[in-house]
Amino acid sequence: MAALLKSEDTDNDKLITVDDRGPKSFPIRTDSSKDARLREIKGNYRLANLLQELFLAQREGKTKVLIKHSQLTEEPAHRLSRLIKEVFWNRLTRRIDSQPGIEAAAQDTKAVESQPRVYVPPGAPKQHSYYSRVAEENPGMNLDVQWLPKNEITGGFIKSLNLKPGALALEMDFSHTDGSNGQKEPIGLPFIVPGGRFNELYNWDSCFCAIGMLESHPYVVQSILRHFIFEIKHYGKILNANRSYYLGRSQPPLLTSTALRTYEATKLEAGAKDLLREAILAAMKEYNNYWTSEPRLDPVTGLSRYRPIGSGIPPECEANQHTHILTPFAEKHNMTVQELAIAYNDGRISEPDLDIFFLHDRASRESGHDTSVRFEGICADLATVDLNSLLYRYETDIATVIRTCFADSLPVPEIFCSPGQEPNHIETSAVWDRRARTRKARMDRYCWDESAGLYFDYNTATATRTTFESVTTLWPLWAGLASPNQASRLVPSALSKFEQTGGLSSTSRASRGPISARRPQKQWDYPYGWAPHQILAWDGFRRYGYYEECERVCYKWLHMMTRTFTDYNGTVVEKYNVTDLRAPHKVKAEYGNQGLGFQYAPLEGFGWTNASYLYGLSLMSLHAKRALGVNADYEAFARAKSKATPV
Repeated sequence: MAALLKSEDTDNDKLITVDDRGPKSFPIRTDSSKDARLREIKGNYRLANLLQELFLAQREGKTKVLIKHSQLTEEPAHRLSRLIKEVFWNRLTRRIDSQPGIEAAAQDTKAVESQPRVYVPPGAPKQHSYYSRVAEENPGMNLDVQWLPKNEITGGFIKSLNLKPGALALEMDFSHTDGSNGQKEPIGLPFIVPGGRFNELYNWDSCFCAIGMLESHPYVVQSILRHFIFEIKHYGKILNANRSYYLGRSQPPLLTSTALRTYEATKLEAGAKDLLREAILAAMKEYNNYWTSEPRLDPVTGLSRYRPIGSGIPPECEANQHTHILTPFAEKHNMTVQELAIAYNDGRISEPDLDIFFLHDRASRESGHDTSVRFEGICADLATVDLNSLLYRYETDIATVIRTCFADSLPVPEIFCSPGQEPNHIETSAVWDRRARTRKARMDRYCWDESAGLYFDYNTATATRTTFESVTTLWPLWAGLASPNQASRLVPSALSKFEQTGGLSSTSRASRGPISARRPQKQWDYPYGWAPHQILAWDGFRRYGYYEECERVCYKWLHMMTRTFTDYNGTVVEKYNVTDLRAPHKVKAEYGNQGLGFQYAPLEGFGWTNASYLYGLSLMSLHAKRALGVNADYEAFARAKSKATPV
C-alpha cells in the first residue's frame, strides 16, 4: 500500500485520481505463481480500486490480503451500486441509544456549548426514564436530560436554548428483548443521516434516501417513518432535524409519498397497513396544524409558504456566511461583524431590517434550498411552486389511501386531531379530493405562466408572480398537478433552461445572475445540480409519458456520477457542477461539498446522491447500463442506441 501511494499518489492526498501524475501502472505479485510472477495493474480506476481494497483489508487488521482481479476490474456502475447497498448505507445508519449512540447524537459540532444534552417532549416519559438511566449509569458522559415545556414552543424559547443546545428525543422500541439475558431493553430505532459528519435525523434527506434504501434496507425506512410519526405527535411537525434549534422549523413535506412507496414495497409484511394508517393520520395532522395554518397559510391566495418561527441568526450558519449582510450594520455600530452578531442575538441591538432578513433566511432553510438567490430577502413571502406541489401530493395521496386502503372511512384518534376536531371523527376521500382541486385552481391562477410555459413562485407581499427560473417548476409534474396541456408547454420550456451536460441545474444561469463579493455564489443555484431535483424530475417526466426526456436527463446525471466515481477514487458527493464533466465535484460555494475529505476509500458517499444512483439505474435500459459501464457520455450512448438492432 505504501509503495502504491508513493508511485501513484503524486499530490499526496491519499487518493489515486486523474489529477495524479504517476505512471498509472503498478506491479503486484500473483497468487497463482506463488508470488513468483508480477502482474501490471494499469489505469487510474483499477489502481484506485486496488488502493481501496488494500485500505479496507488494513481496517480489518490484515497484514496480507488476496485480491481477485475481478475486484479491480468490476464494472463501475455495479461497483458503485454494490458499495452503496453493502457499505454506504450501513455507515450512514444511526441509533440514539447506548452510550456511544447517545453521546454522538447529543454532542453537536455546530454548538458553542459542548455538554451532551437530550430534550424530551412531555408525552414521552419512557424516553425520559431511559435517557436518565443511561446518564446515571454513565456519569462520565455528563449527559444532561431535560424535559421540554408543556406549553407552546415560541421563537424566544427556541433562541434561549441556543446557549444549551441538545438533541430531541425520537421513537424507541420498548418491546425489544436482549438476546444475551432475555430481558426487555429499549433500543433506538435506526435512521439514516445525510453524510458522515451528521448524527441527527433530517427530514427530506431521509425521504430521498428511502427511495434508494427500500430494496436493501426496508426496516430502516420503516423506522424512519416511525420517527416522523413520533415527531408529528410530539413536536407538531417533521422537524428540519432533531436538534433543539430546529424546534420551530420543518422541511419540504414528503411523508405521504414516502409512506405509500414503503407500503407498496412491504405490504405483504405484518403491520405494513398499520404503519401506513399511522403515517397518513400523522400527515393529516401536520397538514392541518402546520402547513395550512397561519403564518404559513396566506389567507388571500389560499396557498402555503415556508415561514418558520424563530429569532436571531440561525445557530447552524457557517461562520462567514452572512458577513456581506452584517458588515454594514457592524460599521454603523462601530463593531466587528462578530461583535455585532453577538449583540444582535442577545437583543442588545435592535435592527428591524436584520429581523426581516433572518425571517426570510430561516424560511429558505425550511425550504431545504439553503441558500439561493431565489429566496434571499423574500422567501417567507413566497407561495412557492415546490411547497404547494408537495401539499397537492399530500391531498391526493391522503384521498387515495383513504379510498383504496380504508374503504373510504378513516377514524382519527385524539392524538392526531387538530384543534376543533372531534376525537374519532371519520375522514373520507371526498374532502381531500376537493382540497386538491382547489389547490390546483389556485396554482393555475397565481403560479402558472402560460406565455413562459413555466410555474413561478407567487410573492404574497407584493401580490405579484415572480420571474425567477427554478427547476422546481417541474415539481407539479411529479405531483400530478399539471394538466396534459400544461405539461406539453412545461417540459420543453424547462429543459431549455435547466438541462446541462450532467443533468439538471437548480436554477437557470440568467436568474442566478452575476456573481460578486456583494452577491456571492449560492449552493442551490446554477451551475449546481442536486439529487432531489433529478429524482422528482424523472418521476414527473415518466408520469406524463416523457420517457425519452427522462432517460436523457437521468443518463446524464448517472454518467456524471459514474465518471466522477471512476476518475476520483470512488467519490460520491452532495452536489455537482452539472456544467463541468471534468471535475464536477469540485464545488466552491458556502458549505463546501459533503462527501469529500475521505482518504484511501469512500465509506459513505452522500445519502440522497447514493439513492439517486440506485433509483436512476432502476429506470435505465440494459443498453444504457452497458454504456455507463464504459463511461460513454450521452451523445455517444444516443448514437450507439440509434444504430442498435431493435429486440
